[in-house]
Amino acid sequence: MLQQIKEDQEKSYSELHRPSSEFATRTEYLDHELQIMKPRRWALNLPFRDFRFEPEDLVPAIAGTIGISVMYSAVMAAWASGLTEKWDHVNLGAEWIIEVVRIEMLIPALLFCVIGSGFLNPRANLAGNHGPMIPLIGAIALAGAHPLALAILLCGFGLLLSYFKGGSRLVNLTSQGVAGGLLVFLGFMGANSQISSLFSWADGLQAKHSLDHSLAYVALAIFVVNIALYAFLAKIGKRWLAIPACSIVAVAIALALGAGVDLTFTTTPGLPNMNPWYWWGSTETGWQLGLPNFSHFVASLPFAILAVAMWSPDFLGHRIFQELNYPKNTEKVLMDVDDTMTCCSLRQFTGTLFGGGNITSSWGTYMIPAAIAKRPIPAGAILLGTLCMLIVVIGYPMDVAVWQPVMSCALLVGVFLPLLEAGLQMVRDNNHTNAAGICIFAAIVTNPVLAWAVTMFLDNNGLIGDKERAQRLNMIDRIVIPGGAVIICTLAMAAVGMLPGIPAML
Repeated sequence: MLQQIKEDQEKSYSELHRPSSEFATRTEYLDHELQIMKPRRWALNLPFRDFRFEPEDLVPAIAGTIGISVMYSAVMAAWASGLTEKWDHVNLGAEWIIEVVRIEMLIPALLFCVIGSGFLNPRANLAGNHGPMIPLIGAIALAGAHPLALAILLCGFGLLLSYFKGGSRLVNLTSQGVAGGLLVFLGFMGANSQISSLFSWADGLQAKHSLDHSLAYVALAIFVVNIALYAFLAKIGKRWLAIPACSIVAVAIALALGAGVDLTFTTTPGLPNMNPWYWWGSTETGWQLGLPNFSHFVASLPFAILAVAMWSPDFLGHRIFQELNYPKNTEKVLMDVDDTMTCCSLRQFTGTLFGGGNITSSWGTYMIPAAIAKRPIPAGAILLGTLCMLIVVIGYPMDVAVWQPVMSCALLVGVFLPLLEAGLQMVRDNNHTNAAGICIFAAIVTNPVLAWAVTMFLDNNGLIGDKERAQRLNMIDRIVIPGGAVIICTLAMAAVGMLPGIPAML
């Protein structure tokens, strides 16, 4: 037996592969595929030699494509709204939003989905969207941050953490109570925002299109049906289908109730402008912001710190999801947290340099359905990247992605409800409840960034939450890093006027 195991360990994937007809069930075949794979790290992985394409790979590819197109659209819409409100000379409309989304879906899909996670490192999960940061985009813009400055800081911090293997350390610094409170706040605020947006959209249809009757009931009908559908999917263990299923249902209901007058197809086939200078070189083209200056970096700093700090729990959560769904002896195909952080950092800078504005993280709307479907990363990553590029070139599907019923429902069931659920699940006892409550209160009074820093410092020193937590941490983890985060966040926010009642220092 031991001799056989040793021989199998020396054989390649192609030598160990057996056709599905030799297995009693499809599940057994998929389990066997996961157990025999031996992905090469930062080397060329080839189809049939190192992995195969299976019908199940279409599930995460389609779910991920729908999820990311909607989330990118929400991010760019938030940037457009915040920057237009912040700066008098900036005017960013729907056409600009779609064009920036196409940039984000095209170049990163090729470089980091197809080439990166597909062929070069199948243990690095795809770099997607940072869902918990979506509710903060408006605040980031109003604080005077610059998307390119934010991307540079995120890339630098992420690469440093990856190099020094700092992911697990940040997980230890942010307790379950603090993280749970942060997720509950972001989930609630985001859900409330999308509910308000959809009702406002439905209320405004009559005046916008000169209709003789109100369509305000459309939003209510969409929410009622989607809540029931989401609950049903959760009950049968198919919640990973929530984004495509609820998006399709939202479109069907809106069209059936007469709201289709607001859906137009104006994005023609073609390619977006991929000249970085067009996007960042002038205050008259692209983002209309020009290149970032020192104040932009100062304003972006606290949000970059928070985003990178929240990467590690996000990454580990996706890896744990794999572990829960994969069979035993599949350690070689589990996502590597530090490699994923490296790819996210490089993707953050590259996507924004070419004109994007996404805040990236591990791609949950891909990984969760992939794990449930018992598929490894590479084949689905190649399919997903190809689908994203096709949608960009075709153009018309982008108009559906930014339509309010699709955007609101996909964000609600794909980001904000899961955030609420995850946050509530993390608050398990009185210690966690205490830390979470303080975090939520501080976030309401100031903002989530400073709330995270302050409550992390208090929690790590036993002043709130688990009183014994301080005894398990060394001086650096208890005082230096949390204290430094509080000082940096406070100074940065004071500089840009984000502290209530205190005028901007810059």
